Amino acid sequence: MATLSITDLKVGLGVNIKGKDCVILEAQHVKPGKGNTYVRTKYRDIRTGRVNEENFQQSAKFESVNMQTREMQYLYNDGDIYYFMDNETYDQIEVGLDLIGDNAKWFKENDTCLLQYANGVLYAVQPPMFIEAEIVDTEPGFKGDTVQGGGKPATIETGAVVQVPMYLNVGERIKIDTRDGKFVGRV
Repeated sequence: MATLSITDLKVGLGVNIKGKDCVILEAQHVKPGKGNTYVRTKYRDIRTGRVNEENFQQSAKFESVNMQTREMQYLYNDGDIYYFMDNETYDQIEVGLDLIGDNAKWFKENDTCLLQYANGVLYAVQPPMFIEAEIVDTEPGFKGDTVQGGGKPATIETGAVVQVPMYLNVGERIKIDTRDGKFVGRV
């Protein structure tokens, strides 16, 4: 493990802070008019998921954490357990809903997802950036409704509810950005 200084801190970096493996979410280098340079950080504890904010002085040292991302295929879930398969080794792993959290509403069978590890411990599961899904429930659209006319809620096949243009109907396939849950376009 490499030793890092405050100048090495950047978003997405894995570091050990006070004996806990963490991922840096924000790192702002601050050089005040008087006093020493410091870094204002926001980081997430990988094991607990708790987000902390802390300032580190120039003398602070950190140990790096071995970060790894693996692509896996989402297979299915049976309630609170989600099953993924490594596309290279065909090994299957089980992941609890507590680790997946709100991302569960974006998983479709056979989609490729990113599983993120720190020092060999799974800490996050990311759905694909964009998914294509069918609208299973929404109010009917009418001829002449336009995108500028606002939106309406629609339930897609994964169970997520997204805002879509007024002209879309049940059975249509749409593309959704899973980062913010916004409608991108028809498929």
